Amino acid sequence: MSQAQNNNETGKVIRPGGTIGVLGGGQLGRMLALAGRAMGYRFVTLDPTPDAPCGQVADRQIVASYDDVEAARALAEQSDVITYEFENVDADVTGLLMAESYVPQGSQLLYTTQHRLREKRAIEAAGVKVAPYAEIASAEQLREAVQRFGTPCVLKTATGGYDGKGQWVIRSLDEVEEAFATLSKAKTELVLEQFIHFEKELSVIAARSPRGEVKAFPAAENIHINNILHLSIVPARTSESIQQEAERLAMRIAASLNVIGLIAVEMFLTRDGQLFVNELAPRPHNSGHYTMEACATSQFEQHVRAICNLPLGSTELLTPVVMVNVLGQHVEPLLDWIVKPESEQVAPGVTAKVHLYGKSESKHNRKMGHVNVLAGSTDAAMQWIEASDIWKSNN
Repeated sequence: MSQAQNNNETGKVIRPGGTIGVLGGGQLGRMLALAGRAMGYRFVTLDPTPDAPCGQVADRQIVASYDDVEAARALAEQSDVITYEFENVDADVTGLLMAESYVPQGSQLLYTTQHRLREKRAIEAAGVKVAPYAEIASAEQLREAVQRFGTPCVLKTATGGYDGKGQWVIRSLDEVEEAFATLSKAKTELVLEQFIHFEKELSVIAARSPRGEVKAFPAAENIHINNILHLSIVPARTSESIQQEAERLAMRIAASLNVIGLIAVEMFLTRDGQLFVNELAPRPHNSGHYTMEACATSQFEQHVRAICNLPLGSTELLTPVVMVNVLGQHVEPLLDWIVKPESEQVAPGVTAKVHLYGKSESKHNRKMGHVNVLAGSTDAAMQWIEASDIWKSNN
């Protein structure tokens, strides 16, 4: 046991000075390492891309594929605790890390959230509502379920898929055969979800530590363009009671699933005030980036605190904020904006904090960074985003 570790009645504690291993070297790992380094931790990351975003700020990057068992063993040997920045971790690698290192998040949560059907059943077991759904094994089953749910409805692959990939919005029975044939190529189960006519999309980031402490960040209102998150608005533009209920549901799910670290809970809010959980992500999440400047503790520091079994930090919101994603097509306008005099950059009472992820290649619709716009109100932040012209090109 490293000198950076000690045990107590509530589990192992990894003290600052210890080394955190990160499976995955993308932007979430990068921001996690930046937050953890400020606390005194060291970092080693495993990612197949040389000079990956997390590798740029870690003490060391192991350049290898995610299913490379020997590379995973090297990560285990150098780490006091291991975390991951994405869900689709190879099962053999997960098993090895569990056997040879300390992975407080475990494998069960990954097993659950890697598969939409298992995830929905786990959410229901926590006593939280999901949209009506059906497992689909044939075009005939799909046709019957579409007739039962009505259109539109959404066919999804049970595994894989993000930012709108791996799904098909069925708008008529004429699409059934093509939708089934297309998504069946993924060689995984399919699930059909009844379309929820929602008023807003909300998300809550909750954290839980091995000692059983659970805290939730304020609910964010999310706006997507082309199935990619564009804005996260905090406080969410809904009643305080709805916000509190969303946070309560996220903490209930975190406790029911024995989460260690963070879990992002995405929800639909209907016109009549009902909340339906849509998806879970057992890691820091794009919709939680607003916490970096707007909360007393960022989601990344909170994740470090949780996996290292330190007391969780305050989730108090310090200022209204709107997080806006920077995609490939926004990078040049943002860089042009950065070099302007301060008087031309921001409006009175508005502060814009830029985070760029160090990715080597800027591609259309690829997430390259984000900006947290802090203001006296979310309306003022939204007005600044609209007036800045950085995000004119969203298509």
